[in-house]
Amino acid sequence: MKYVLVTGGVVSGLGKGVTASSIGLLLKACGLRVTSIKIDPYLNTDAGTMSPFEHGEVFVLDDGGEVDLDLGNYERFLDIKLTRDNNITTGKIYQSVLEKERRGDYLGKTVQVVPHITDAIQEWIERVAMVPVDGKEGPADVCVIELGGTIGDIESMPFIEALGQFSYHVGPGNFCLIHVSLVPVLNVVGEQKTKPTQHSVRGLRGLGLTPNILACRSTKALHENVKAKLSQFCHVPAENIVTLYDVPNIWHIPLLLRDQKAHEAILKGLNLLGVAREPYLQEWTARTRVYDVLLEPVRIAMVGKYTGLSDSYLSVLKALLHASVACRRKLVVEWIAAGDLEDVTAKEAPDVYKNAWNLLKGSDGVLVPGGFGDRGVQGKILAAKYARENKVPFLGICLGMQIAVIEFARSALGLHDANSTEFDPQTSHPCVIFMPEGSKTHMGGTMRLGSRRTYFKVSNCKSAKLYGNASFVDERHRHRYEVNPAMVPEFENAGLSFVGRDETGRRMEIIELHSHPYLVGAQFHPEFKSRPGKPSALFLGLVAAASGQLDVVLQNYGHLLPNGMSNGKPTLKPYQNGNAIKSSNGSLNGVYSNGNGFEGLSIVSSVSLCTAVEYGVDYFSFQVTWFRRKLESELSE
Repeated sequence: MKYVLVTGGVVSGLGKGVTASSIGLLLKACGLRVTSIKIDPYLNTDAGTMSPFEHGEVFVLDDGGEVDLDLGNYERFLDIKLTRDNNITTGKIYQSVLEKERRGDYLGKTVQVVPHITDAIQEWIERVAMVPVDGKEGPADVCVIELGGTIGDIESMPFIEALGQFSYHVGPGNFCLIHVSLVPVLNVVGEQKTKPTQHSVRGLRGLGLTPNILACRSTKALHENVKAKLSQFCHVPAENIVTLYDVPNIWHIPLLLRDQKAHEAILKGLNLLGVAREPYLQEWTARTRVYDVLLEPVRIAMVGKYTGLSDSYLSVLKALLHASVACRRKLVVEWIAAGDLEDVTAKEAPDVYKNAWNLLKGSDGVLVPGGFGDRGVQGKILAAKYARENKVPFLGICLGMQIAVIEFARSALGLHDANSTEFDPQTSHPCVIFMPEGSKTHMGGTMRLGSRRTYFKVSNCKSAKLYGNASFVDERHRHRYEVNPAMVPEFENAGLSFVGRDETGRRMEIIELHSHPYLVGAQFHPEFKSRPGKPSALFLGLVAAASGQLDVVLQNYGHLLPNGMSNGKPTLKPYQNGNAIKSSNGSLNGVYSNGNGFEGLSIVSSVSLCTAVEYGVDYFSFQVTWFRRKLESELSE
């Protein structure tokens, strides 16, 4: 087994998770099998009880593990299925050591951080690295390990000590350390500063770890003299210093690493140069270029509780992005705090209230994601009501599905006090109830978690078609409350169909309103299994409905559009309506921002676009040049 360790220095939030995912993708493109481990130095056993404001979304795995959002990046980039053990926390390590101590496994010895905690960390890494995660038999070839936090953090010291010992234990040629650091540019002088990275590497070396490769985050590519300076003071070869400069989207990062020969440096450090092939990233490259040239927007209103931090809904955003790229639309997310739609906001902050409703009414589709607690619930109900009454495509996830049920009960059935017992335990019409197997005293790991099977009870429904006419689907869950099965006949008599149910037939999983173009709710979280080349079925349905393409998708039984990705390969057909298409801010792909949109100018032909993508031309520059010449031509006339 070969190991690649990714650490971070100077500041947090540099993108270690995306970097680790991109390295894994690059190695996979070289023909190697890859697995991943994320180390989080916090004391929590897992991420399940942490607020989204504290640490971003909680990502749920097939086995029910509630883990850090970076494992979502690993799964999306590498198309693998990880386990809860692939996320190591200080809490898990100490818990396992203390359990051994209580059993007497240490035979009366004094239990200490070194060697007992550090040994437990190394044993955990070696054990988990051997577990296959790609559906094949046998262990992977390379394990990519990301150490959370920043070098110098007190809480990560046991892990750094353990990893220093581990690098010595596995020996040269089996361990490669990539240090992600910041090279800032001061506006006053406009010079790329290397001192923060120098100090970070010095601290890393002082702790017993020596980086093989430097991945430097900066606004622009590093100058050669800057690379030379870093090489001299950090003792890293200049060819092993790569720049991760700002890019339009994170799908560019694997391509940046490939173009700078990062894979060669890694393979050389792992003695795999003779084993691996050149990275095959044609499909990834094509999809990335398609994403960059999308023009026609699709606006999705995200009505939620944690809209102040986009990482709270990271997987939802990625699933929307995957679907919008498949539908050849530029995704525009309109963030709406659910509370801003409520009547109390109209009294206290009328401008905020008006703006929230304007955003909702200007959207092509509405999405109400999962969440907990009663804050903003009334606003979510109002959003669901607006979408239902105005035939606006709607997708409700987990709590979002329950919201749609409550709204339907109040509006269509006339049960004005209908509610969830989560919000009103005394309601006379409990549409949503607490699950009998749940715990009301313990929060962590007590929900209905992980992959569960949903059976389609209505074969010709939209959801079944989107899933390729499947008879059942396996999706991931995270909830304590469920639709009250006693009220289901009343709902179905009024037109709300529960098309998907669990194996018992009593737990409602998918709802549809057949009289609506697209009103779908899911008790599970389909976003967790969405992939760049395989968008989630229900998200694809939402974006397709919002962009007027749902009928085509349904006719193809959920397969991607003929003018979209077909088996992961792009067959581009740009919109040829003779008009330049405005983006969300009135600009043309960011070229013009005066809101005029230059109506009447014909868009670049499909031949030009396909040629540009096929032969690797920078299509953005190509388009800017085309518009400039067109304008000059018309002005000269």
